[in-house]
Parts: sequence; C-alpha cells; structure tokens
Amino acid sequence: MESTRQAKIARLLQKELSEIFRRQTAKTHGVIISVSTVRVSPDLSIARAYLSIFPSDKAPELIESINNSAREIRYELAKVVRYQLRKTPELSFFIDDSLDYIENIDNLLKDK
Repeated sequence: MESTRQAKIARLLQKELSEIFRRQTAKTHGVIISVSTVRVSPDLSIARAYLSIFPSDKAPELIESINNSAREIRYELAKVVRYQLRKTPELSFFIDDSLDYIENIDNLLKDK
C-alpha cells in the first residue's frame, strides 16, 4: 500500500518528468513521450517511471536510450525539485503498453 508521502512525491516526479520529456521531444519531431505513472519505493530512493511512447514501434529503442541517459535526466529533475525533495530518487524507465493492450482488446471485440 502506497503512503500519502509516496503518492505526493510520485505525482511531483510525474509532473516534472513530463515537462522534461516534453522539452526533449520538441526537438525530435514525430515522437510523443508521456509519463503515465510513477511509482516510488517506500524508502523514496527508487522511482519507476512508466512511459507511453507514440508511435509504439519506436518504443524499445527509445526506452533503451532513455535508460542509458537516466543519470542526465535525474540531474535535470534534481535541478527542478531541489527545494521540494532532499534527495532525488534513482530513476528507471519502463514501457507502459496498456494503450496497446486496450486497443488489442477493442479489435478482438469488433471482430466477433
């Protein structure tokens, strides 16, 4: 069960990570990255961010690139949240494929 503090920090990280990715994807035309969920560990040292990437065929290579540059992203995040958080959590990024899953279910239901 997630504590209130974990939920508040997760919302803050989601908002700021979304802004960081929005600025970065403005440079790369045709790719949209949105932060769908952030989950923070109970000790607030690790944050798992789930990213929704459109178009989804570029998702695996983008996630790998984002995970390779996680230190730089954490540094950018730390500059923004330095007055709200004492220590910025370690970041790891994962693909959120829930939209693809929903689309697949819709297609299966339309076929029947």
